[in-house]
Amino acid sequence: MQSLNINTLIKKSNYHRPLMFNSVLWSLAFLILLFIFSKGKSPITVDYIYTIVFIVLLAIPVSINFYIYIPKFLKLEKYKLYLACFIINLSVSALLGSWLLQPILDVLFPNYFFISYLSKPNIFLVFSIFLVATTLLKLAEDWFYFNTNENKILKLKNQQIETQLSALRSQINPHFLFNSLNVVYALALEKKEGITNAIVQLSDILRYVIYDSDTERVSLKNEIKLLQNYIAFQNHRIETPNATDFNIDVADEQFKIYPMLLLPLLENSYKHGLISGETKTPIRVKVYQKGNQFQFSISNANLNTQNKIKDKYSGIGLINLKNNLDLVYPNQHKFKVEESKDQFEVTLNITNEA
Repeated sequence: MQSLNINTLIKKSNYHRPLMFNSVLWSLAFLILLFIFSKGKSPITVDYIYTIVFIVLLAIPVSINFYIYIPKFLKLEKYKLYLACFIINLSVSALLGSWLLQPILDVLFPNYFFISYLSKPNIFLVFSIFLVATTLLKLAEDWFYFNTNENKILKLKNQQIETQLSALRSQINPHFLFNSLNVVYALALEKKEGITNAIVQLSDILRYVIYDSDTERVSLKNEIKLLQNYIAFQNHRIETPNATDFNIDVADEQFKIYPMLLLPLLENSYKHGLISGETKTPIRVKVYQKGNQFQFSISNANLNTQNKIKDKYSGIGLINLKNNLDLVYPNQHKFKVEESKDQFEVTLNITNEA
């Protein structure tokens, strides 16, 4: 199964548009300054020229602030260093602007007469206002870009998890079905009387596995019923009396749990811990729940190589279980496997979300 390439998708839908941002910013700045310099009247040629040159001088410190000081100091939380650089940038640029603006205009446009639009203190004030305002706008634009990408990433991750869970379920259902059909096949070969009941029980189990479990969470009551039905179904094929000791200590039957987490463990115990008519040690199952704590433990005889499943599909159940736990209960579960010479035991602890 291929996972979604989140980084590639984010790059394809990049909301960070420096060219668009700067185009809008300086277009608005031009209109505002032109209105100020023309004193609200219909602008003439010298107003346009003065505004354009002023914008060019203003763009230099703003660009230095945008692309050097903000990313290297402010975003790295070097606030004191950023503030010092900001003040120096403002002071130097405003001072140079007040000195150079008129000479530049006289050199570039000798045929035009430019009145004194701004005094030196007012030039410093305009530079100060624009540097502060553009800094806030830049931070707002960066926040919007960051927030949009974060939401996009979260949405894609959720889609990826749902895709993975669907793939895992599609593996679990056939896996269970193949094992169950082997039981029915064995009953049919031996022409046992319980084959009719076994088929009915299998139908009930499969209805739950295929339809009822196709949801985000199910009640613990339904999961326990599934295990009980599976045990009853398996009793048709084994000749060991009291093969399973099923202990239930549940405070809330409506406790929610991810579906089909427990069945793979019970299946494995039957496959690896029982030999019909020979095994004396029963499979011991305990289901405990109280508050937001859930525990499932299961143990069976360790038959070593006597009862190994040779086909390549034998490990699918446990692999899927571990994958499901990592996806659905990250940092909320403990999965422990203990093996001794005589016993194999698995314990699953889940702390349900509040």
